[in-house]
Amino acid sequence: MTPVDNTFQPLIQVARVLTWGALTLLAYGVSAWTVSQPWFALRNIDVVTPVAHVTETQVRLVAERHVRGTFFTVDLERVREALEKLPWVREARVARHWPDTLVVSLSEHEPLARWNHDALVNQHGEAFAAASNQDLPRFSGPEGSSVEVMRAWQRYQALLAPLGHSVSELHLSSRRAWQMRLDNGMHIVLGRDETEMRLARFATLYPRLFSAPATGPAYVDLRYVDGFAIRMPGAAKPFEPSES
Repeated sequence: MTPVDNTFQPLIQVARVLTWGALTLLAYGVSAWTVSQPWFALRNIDVVTPVAHVTETQVRLVAERHVRGTFFTVDLERVREALEKLPWVREARVARHWPDTLVVSLSEHEPLARWNHDALVNQHGEAFAAASNQDLPRFSGPEGSSVEVMRAWQRYQALLAPLGHSVSELHLSSRRAWQMRLDNGMHIVLGRDETEMRLARFATLYPRLFSAPATGPAYVDLRYVDGFAIRMPGAAKPFEPSES
């Protein structure tokens, strides 16, 4: 066999590169054409987690608007982001299931309280926009303070539990002052400092001062170093959160 002249070696190498490049592009084109064919169209959406607030109609509406492409080309991240914009969806996961199905897992918000005038707070203290007819406590505070208010509510609830009362309204002012209303209508002003200590002191003295539930005060001001002020029913003002 006659050896190839070294003069042509570079040309042969270029030819090989061009050949493999052309074959690669051809393979890519065939693959892209194949996966975009209607043979691989998505036909089903399967919600595999139980949901209480999100309806099948809502999920399908999201699918109709945001599912583009076939089984292989659909943008799962886009679908996930669209599902998480639904009012009650806290987290969504989307996966493919051969040959024509999208599998959807949804984690819903669990409402703990109402937040300000038009939102809810979930069990993690996160505010979200949704409507509910449940009987829930009411939280209010500056924007971004929902987690702080939720945690304070949990602490105050624990302090009041021995009295058999719960916090039905909790307000944090822009000046970081706290006040609340209990389930029996009692209005308690805590102020800004040492609020848990003040409430614990009041909870300890309450059974000694008021032997019967009906004799309890309607208004309590705990913003004192060595005591507190009370206003009995009939002389109390209604619960109106202030900024003090």
